[in-house]
Amino acid sequence: MYWGKIIGTLAGLATLKPALALLGLILGHQFDRGYARRYGAQGHAQGHAQGYAQGQWDNIAGKFSEGFLEALFGTMGHLAKSDGRVSEDEIRAARAVMYRLGLRPGQTRRAIDWFDAGKSPVYPLERTIRALRRGHARRQETRRLFLRLLLEVSLAKHRLHPRERSLIWTVCTGLDIGRVELAQLEAMIRAQKGFRRSPAGSADTERVKTAYRTLGVAETADNDEVKRAYRRLMNRNHPDKIAASDPDTAEIEAAQRKTREIRAAYELLKARRAIR
Repeated sequence: MYWGKIIGTLAGLATLKPALALLGLILGHQFDRGYARRYGAQGHAQGHAQGYAQGQWDNIAGKFSEGFLEALFGTMGHLAKSDGRVSEDEIRAARAVMYRLGLRPGQTRRAIDWFDAGKSPVYPLERTIRALRRGHARRQETRRLFLRLLLEVSLAKHRLHPRERSLIWTVCTGLDIGRVELAQLEAMIRAQKGFRRSPAGSADTERVKTAYRTLGVAETADNDEVKRAYRRLMNRNHPDKIAASDPDTAEIEAAQRKTREIRAAYELLKARRAIR
């Protein structure tokens, strides 16, 4: 069990104060020891599952059924509206989830409709979660992914409303996810947010924005648009395409450099969006 040390250290580093990073490491170590003593092998399995969520769930996201997605975005909309209004941060985070899951245009439109339907005060949250567990999320790691994606949107804003936190616990209860695991997952997501706001995170964000500019597409473009832009630019700028015009050395080098930039931009966005 080591997630406590990782999260504590990342949270400390995000403050740019080495002393707080060390303190985070120490506190995280104490958390890991206590968790391991209490849950034993179960704690190890949960830590492994969360590591799986971080790196590999994006790679299988396209395999989830429409029923899973309907429950996900409906519940997401219900949580977002529970404090009275849906913030711009929550909308952006929900869009980011759609991109990461590789939804096609038609699926994205349906996801938006499900999100809007979830904003209704009479949305059947408990019935939706029960049905999800019975039919589309029987595996524990699938249920953890469901919760993680919800939290990424809920924690996108500055403050989590008590009503929303209560609804999140309703979801956890229905999915058989305990308070310790919920706290771990929330801490991990908050640590990631802290990194994104740090100088290193800002530099990473700028690299992503540059990649979009290189391909000439908006950040709101779907995966198919990104693919088409990449193929169009590669077809237009590849050195082989200018061979017939008898280019000089400088022109060939410029074409090669442009091609490398386009390919690097696409590879970055391909990884971030889980484009197949």
